[in-house]
Amino acid sequence: MTAGPSQNKFSARASALARRIGMPAVILLAAFAFDLAFITDAAFDDAGPRFIDLLLFPAIFGMVFCALWAQKRAAVAAVAASVVLVGYTLVVRYFHIPTYSSVLANLSITEVVAGVEILFYAARRTRPGVAFAVISGLVLATLTAVSGRYTEGLSGGTMAQAMLFGGILLGGTLVFAIPGRDRMTNPKRYEKLQKLNKLVMGQWPLIGMLSIALLLEFTFTYASRAHGLPILVCSIIAAVIAVAAPRRPADAMVALTAVMLLSAMVTPFLRLRYDYPTPGGVPGTQIVAGMGLVITLVRAVGLAKATSRIGALSAVVAGACILNTGRPTPTLMTDPDNIASFAVAGVLLLGISVAVGLALRSRDSERTQVIQSAISDAQTSERMALARELHDVVAHHVTGIVVQAQAAKMMGEKNPQVAVEAMGRIEDAGVEALAAMRRLVRSMRGDAPAGSSEFSEQATTDLAADLRTLIERSNHGVKTSMKLELPPNVPHEVGRSALRLVQESLTNVGKHASGAKEALVIAEVTGAELHLQVTDDGREPHGRPAGGSGGYGLIGMRERVALLHGRLSAGRAPGGGWRVEAWLPLEGEE
Repeated sequence: MTAGPSQNKFSARASALARRIGMPAVILLAAFAFDLAFITDAAFDDAGPRFIDLLLFPAIFGMVFCALWAQKRAAVAAVAASVVLVGYTLVVRYFHIPTYSSVLANLSITEVVAGVEILFYAARRTRPGVAFAVISGLVLATLTAVSGRYTEGLSGGTMAQAMLFGGILLGGTLVFAIPGRDRMTNPKRYEKLQKLNKLVMGQWPLIGMLSIALLLEFTFTYASRAHGLPILVCSIIAAVIAVAAPRRPADAMVALTAVMLLSAMVTPFLRLRYDYPTPGGVPGTQIVAGMGLVITLVRAVGLAKATSRIGALSAVVAGACILNTGRPTPTLMTDPDNIASFAVAGVLLLGISVAVGLALRSRDSERTQVIQSAISDAQTSERMALARELHDVVAHHVTGIVVQAQAAKMMGEKNPQVAVEAMGRIEDAGVEALAAMRRLVRSMRGDAPAGSSEFSEQATTDLAADLRTLIERSNHGVKTSMKLELPPNVPHEVGRSALRLVQESLTNVGKHASGAKEALVIAEVTGAELHLQVTDDGREPHGRPAGGSGGYGLIGMRERVALLHGRLSAGRAPGGGWRVEAWLPLEGEE
């Protein structure tokens, strides 16, 4: 049960490391690790002088250094790489050091990868004239190394292959490098490159396996004297399709099936011997591409919708196995035992691919649900915060307006001056209510933090001063006294919630405390808590309160207190009236 999380953790760490050091450095280090293992093994075998193969490492180290240096000084690194290639070619000829071919003859995998990366940085980051000069020098140095490191002379066919593969590498690298030079003048093209980079970063495990398989197929092509070049081309196309498959996986599966069918039909006419291995009649790169595309398709559309396309691909693989397993003559495989063994291997690989695809699809579904749940929770929290602010702020001012209007109505005929004064207070409360509404609208538009309002925006670090201002500006029609014993360093979140609790309590005094003549606000710190108490001497109202009651005031207070992990008590006081008490922790819970 712990294998899944451990695997996800390892994958996340590997992805983070790849992003930190960069994908070019990861590919370069992978190629170096391969050469390190391969050349070291060759140095200790019985073929030729012992340890002489280790003399290849200085050139490999030099090219790795130049490739890493090219990220900062591309032109200088390209010149240095050219010197390393030409200089070490002389060393190879003088000491008769055996060389190993990869994509290019007589060049190790690390040298080829490093050269491509240097070429990329030179084309991307240097001025056009400088780029042309250093790239030309690097190409000439590479041709010198290819032709000069073979002590017995290089055949025309091998040189032609090297020219062909070198041209493919040169053209492909320039195609990706040059468009990135004008990212400021052509942002749309640069945006497409960014999308391509994102696609590549998301496919790096598959790209790594395809790269290894393609490097091996390049080696097989050299060994077969270019007879396997058509298969290599099909394998390159299959690798590109597999990497680009996340964009349109269903169409990619159809295209890959067509490419593999073409490769299977061409293979019998090439008269390939065992120097170009095709396990089960299918080249290794195409096997990796097929498995990767099955995973991508199942992950994207599910197994039910992918069955028909996977069936077509499986039929092509089965046909290639029967048609191309026999070597060197093109004979059909008819032995039931051989067919059964290959069928078991194929079903096993297909089952692994489908299982991985379903696992990734399940993980994607879980991630989507988590994200949707987080979004829903955030939206609910935002709505609740706005609802509390709407109730606490606007209802507070509107209640004051209603109370003052009732007083003006009752006293207007007896004492017009009282009515005039009440109208002034009503005007002030209306202006404050409009200001509060504007703040709420600004918050809903995203111009201010959610839940901000007049007191949350104007609150200072002195809670006692803020409470005095709140009480003095209240228009609930009841004389209010206060007893404040507060330190100057009350946390901001606690102070803001305390203001809201006192404000809502005073609003309720004006709405519900029938016949109240006095209210008392107590705020003090006891131990590690802020203690709030608001009491009045009113009696329970018999009629409808001023402005009506939505019943959300106490709910909002409980929500605020719960957010701070505090306690709230509200009810009739023993001596009459109403009492609200709250205890708010001054330090948040760990």
